[in-house]
Amino acid sequence: MEGPVYYYERKLGEQETEIKSLTAEIELLRNFAFVGNSPNLEALREENAKLKYRLNILRKSLEEEKNKSVKSMININSQLQDIFGRAINAAFPELENAPLAVTPNQQPKFGDYQCNSAMSLTQILKARNQKVNPRETAEKIVKNLPANDLIEKTDIAGPGFINIHLRKDFVSKQLSKLLVNGVQPPSVEEKKKVVVDFSSPNIAKEMHVGHLRSTIIGDSICRLFEFVGHEVLRINHLGDWGTQFGMLIAHLQDKFPNYLTVSPPIGDLQSFYKESKKRFDEDEEFKKRAYFCVVQLQSKQPDIMRAWNLICDVSRKEFQKIYDCLDIRIIDRGESYYQDKMIQVVKEFEEKGLVELDEGRKVVFPPGCTVPLTIVKSDGGFTYDTSDLAALKQRLVEEKADIIIYVVDSGQGGHLQNVYAAGQMIGWYDPKVTRVEHAGFGVVLGEDKKKFKTRSGDTVRLIDLLEEGLKRSMDKLKEKERDKVLTPEELIAAQKSVAFGCIKYADLSHNRMNDYIFSFDKMLDDRGNTAAYLLYAYTRIRSIARLANISEEALHKAAQETEVSLQHEKEWKLGKCILRFPEILQKILDDLLLHILCDYLYELATTFTEFYDNCYCVEKDRQTGNVVKINMGRMLLSDATAAVMAKGFEILDIKPVQRM
Repeated sequence: MEGPVYYYERKLGEQETEIKSLTAEIELLRNFAFVGNSPNLEALREENAKLKYRLNILRKSLEEEKNKSVKSMININSQLQDIFGRAINAAFPELENAPLAVTPNQQPKFGDYQCNSAMSLTQILKARNQKVNPRETAEKIVKNLPANDLIEKTDIAGPGFINIHLRKDFVSKQLSKLLVNGVQPPSVEEKKKVVVDFSSPNIAKEMHVGHLRSTIIGDSICRLFEFVGHEVLRINHLGDWGTQFGMLIAHLQDKFPNYLTVSPPIGDLQSFYKESKKRFDEDEEFKKRAYFCVVQLQSKQPDIMRAWNLICDVSRKEFQKIYDCLDIRIIDRGESYYQDKMIQVVKEFEEKGLVELDEGRKVVFPPGCTVPLTIVKSDGGFTYDTSDLAALKQRLVEEKADIIIYVVDSGQGGHLQNVYAAGQMIGWYDPKVTRVEHAGFGVVLGEDKKKFKTRSGDTVRLIDLLEEGLKRSMDKLKEKERDKVLTPEELIAAQKSVAFGCIKYADLSHNRMNDYIFSFDKMLDDRGNTAAYLLYAYTRIRSIARLANISEEALHKAAQETEVSLQHEKEWKLGKCILRFPEILQKILDDLLLHILCDYLYELATTFTEFYDNCYCVEKDRQTGNVVKINMGRMLLSDATAAVMAKGFEILDIKPVQRM
């Protein structure tokens, strides 16, 4: 994998070579007396000027990337893969794309990381009739390791496992860099345009617990891509168009006939929807008017558009209350946005001969898909398939997205694969160049392991769930008598932090592919892998320096002057755990599985507890309680732990507080 600095240096070299070549051509033309207004000479001069301009931009980018790379956290796993990759290429130059596997060592007593490539390489070599065993292969790899700053020593175990021991001075320097520069994102090759489609509730319907997963997972994916430096477009693909709006508008006209001059007081849009649906099912005359309203809506008749906008605005205000609670930033771009683009999409498929007729419908069969996409209904109307295709094209062609992520429930997986396959078939994108991915997720279950519903069997309203979380959070804090210690403002901050943090973390800490059981009791438990435990752990770590009267300025100064202590085995274990943060982020960027970050933060918190129980940071007089001695190297380890936890919380959008 080519790092950003090497990428820009390579590009810079290519541009400089091109400029030298053009300059030589210009000089050659001059020597042959092609002067004045020679078109060849002018064209070359113009091209030369353009390239010089691009060269200056690249030089600037190179400087920026070099400055960032000095501050960026190093992905140790990635660096080791690079080192061992070069060793394998040197040892076995005849092998192309040789297998490479470097992972953290599961048994620290044998080393910090492990390279397990020798066995796979031996199988390949044996297939080529070479007599070799895995241990000999491993020895050859080790012999060809290039000089580096990371590795203290290696040893070979069993049938060829290469155990890697990191240098303590390297780890200490990386920790110091983290403390001086803050938790900086690992370097990425190129800044990319990322579109994330998430949340996506339906207008005129309330957000329910089913929208919780898409909203929380999508927001955290956005935060991660933003943190590493990509440009992210957060899209709310609202269900704001379709036949259901006919009955809503017809009902609005009857219930509030003066809606054009007086804003209708639609307080409960859910009840309004149910009323209109009941009339639609029971009243044939109303149904006819509803269908006529759909026709008027599609032709964008002004009064009907006004009614449609009123209904959408009421919904958006309700959605925004939830987004404000959960701190969600998102741009509304519903199905209506793509209506005018659908005509062109259908035309494009027809012109390329990809449309088939099926009982009056126009359908498309993407390769490898058994169920066709219906792009025009028998009555001439468009479908969800059409709008999804139009949305995909808009994101690829107009937004010029490099990565598109759909955070939609797993039940939509088959449909989305059809849409992606159709996009590839028509030539909108090449999956080897553009990443289009479905980040699917399971359903939320109740404690009875059935779909999460109210006692009456209704879908759980999301706003009710959040309010219940706030109530239970306050009850928990009062149970622990925190209301007697914290100021009213601190208590409210802690209440919100715990309530919304626990709801988010309970979701994100489970593999998104699986269903998960929603339990307030479990998520508010301050034991185990919960937000409550992590928030309390973070607050405790931050309090160590405060109780020892060490200011942030003093810690920052110490970070520049004091070496981070790594002599004790628990110090060493914690230091390595802290520095695994970039490789954890890289794995999530690849897999979009946020529970990996939750597991890491829990491991970091428990590793810190081990360290704190075995290594004093602040020594106090047992009788007076006065501070006798401060181990600043260990204080710095504590500070680095808190800094990484805080950044992890930021990606998960969990708000820690200083006092809890």
